[in-house]
Amino acid sequence: MPLYIRDDTVGSLADKLAQLATKGNKTEAVRLALEHELERLAQKKSLSERVAALQARAADLGLRANGYDDKPLMDDLSGDL
Repeated sequence: MPLYIRDDTVGSLADKLAQLATKGNKTEAVRLALEHELERLAQKKSLSERVAALQARAADLGLRANGYDDKPLMDDLSGDL
């Protein structure tokens, strides 16, 4: 099945990748780029996983929620905006 690239910028990027990574084979360059992007997306962590990791790091550093509500302080500092 042929793949037609209509965007000149995308075609240029495919040509550059083909020259650098696949000795001029544009089809192989597109396949390689697509495989790498799919692998990257598959390894990407969800927001909840990233937040949990940051919370764990903060806890390891001794930073824990103390139950104090900062809203009154922030309101006062902002002039009740």
